Amino acid sequence: MSALNLPLRPSNSTSKRNQDSRNYFTKYTPPSSTEAINGPVREPAREPPKDDRLIVGIDFGTTFSGVAAVYTSTPDDIEIIKTWPGGNGITSDKVPTELSYDVPSSAPEGTEPTVKWGFQFRPEEGRLRCIKLFLDRSQKLPFYVSPLETAAQLKKYGKNVVDAVSDYLTQIHAHTMDMLTRRYGESFMASTKVDFVLTCPAVWSDAAKNTTLLAAERAGMGGRSQIQMISEPEAAAVYTLKAIQPNHLAIGSHFVVCDAGGGTVDLIAYKIMTLKPLQVEESAVGTGGLCGSAFLNYRFEEHVRSRLGPSKFDEMKTKKGKTWQMGLKYFEEFVKRNFNEDEHQEVNVPFPGLPDDEEAGLDSGFLVMTAVQIKEIFEPVVKEVCDLVQGQVDGLRSKGEIVSGIVLVGGFGQSDYLYRRLKSHFSSAAPPPYSEYPTHKPLMSNTGNSIEVMQPVYAWTAVVRGAVLRGLEGNMVISRRARMHYGTSYATVYDEEKHSSEAISPLEPISFHYTRNFRPGQSLTVTDDLIACETDDPPAAYTKDLIHVCTLTTDLNAVPRSLFTRLTTTRGVEFDNLDFTLEMIVDSAGLGFELKVDGLRYGRVEAEFQT
Repeated sequence: MSALNLPLRPSNSTSKRNQDSRNYFTKYTPPSSTEAINGPVREPAREPPKDDRLIVGIDFGTTFSGVAAVYTSTPDDIEIIKTWPGGNGITSDKVPTELSYDVPSSAPEGTEPTVKWGFQFRPEEGRLRCIKLFLDRSQKLPFYVSPLETAAQLKKYGKNVVDAVSDYLTQIHAHTMDMLTRRYGESFMASTKVDFVLTCPAVWSDAAKNTTLLAAERAGMGGRSQIQMISEPEAAAVYTLKAIQPNHLAIGSHFVVCDAGGGTVDLIAYKIMTLKPLQVEESAVGTGGLCGSAFLNYRFEEHVRSRLGPSKFDEMKTKKGKTWQMGLKYFEEFVKRNFNEDEHQEVNVPFPGLPDDEEAGLDSGFLVMTAVQIKEIFEPVVKEVCDLVQGQVDGLRSKGEIVSGIVLVGGFGQSDYLYRRLKSHFSSAAPPPYSEYPTHKPLMSNTGNSIEVMQPVYAWTAVVRGAVLRGLEGNMVISRRARMHYGTSYATVYDEEKHSSEAISPLEPISFHYTRNFRPGQSLTVTDDLIACETDDPPAAYTKDLIHVCTLTTDLNAVPRSLFTRLTTTRGVEFDNLDFTLEMIVDSAGLGFELKVDGLRYGRVEAEFQT
């Protein structure tokens, strides 16, 4: 697969992007938004560092990954890495999330395998695909990914899934640092701190998010407590909502962000709380599904197979691999992104070298496809996306809320057909005007069933741009919806005012209060299990249906002895008592914990997640 620039629609910015295609980066200048609040990700709220930094956002995707960078002294210049190893000089906003291992037969036993990744493959070469999805065992795999085949490839080289993800991120990290060094120079890079912001799906388990952090740490991006994380649709929302003129947003508006990628589709809804600064809160729990654009490729392949016949199709793939790759490339580059039935009643897909066959629809090396045939490929996948979005909309409307807009981003989010289907599904209004910064009427004017669908410029890189903005400006999201109820085993009297469910703010951690007794000489390291449930109504007592999230290990040795209370039993046995609090910070992409006594912080709490 060749690397490409992937424009969405004709716009005034297209020619400039083409002029910059020789550069290692392409620049984008969003509106200034320095009023966004600072908020913690893995640490409690603190002042931003005084020194200048480079912030690198990494969108680690199922099928493609992207990297963006910004220097804090020039915050309006977000730069996208566009050249990749194996790309043969052709630029692309993203690189395939694919890798393989190899050990030469002549190499001595124990030799570490070399890694190929991204664009470094010939079409017929085997490789690991969609390795990201194996990080969360609770998620379903697409039909075209074989767990057995993946396990066999990993076992052959003594690797596991975390190793493979870490190896891929290591290549991303090394290439990023090389590109930044070319851009800024060695002396600059040696004296400038680099902070990384990593994205992950909104629907992932806490264990999967923690494992992703572990892989990123091993890849050289810093300690787990230093790497920021943000969910993919939230990152897309950060970029998109800041790109919309603030006077075209209205307080109380609800937006559904649909991040449609190659393998997966993620959704989250947000409510506008304030405009200056722009602050939002999650208004619905994130959802997602396996209905990305890669499924269109496989449906296209089945269509061509049925047209040519199984034997001719297999012969083409094995003996004329370049012929098949050219047809698939045209489908990916043109049909998937640009097809709409108003303009394309017929599409000619090139398959050079295939003989004419009137019955199969082959003419002069082209397979003639009608609009009806293309719609048959698109429709089942697009319907799944529409159903996911409808589910978010229905959930908000059931609470009496008005959904004003749907923001469509991601690789599949570039699709003209998907945009038009969502538009017709939710509104009969004319498409909004397009410009580098979309302008719309105040969206609270939308009432009833009318919902405006927005497909911003740079939809494919919206997530990684938002990740950089998060690292640059801090938290725009002031309240989130937890996907589960969290708790610990604890005996207390139920108090409805204290124990009712509510929205969660990263600025207001959840506190678990403990009192512990210690005999003289007893270890001050204690453990507790964090448990959770996914049901709407949490159980009143511990049940077998509860999920073990992680084990919390708290070292109380850092607490001054003066804060312990010496007590004596009725039998004259002395012991030390300590009241302390474990605070849990629920953020966009994970959980963070810390120990406090009398409101003062005495250290972090180690969390061991189940994988």
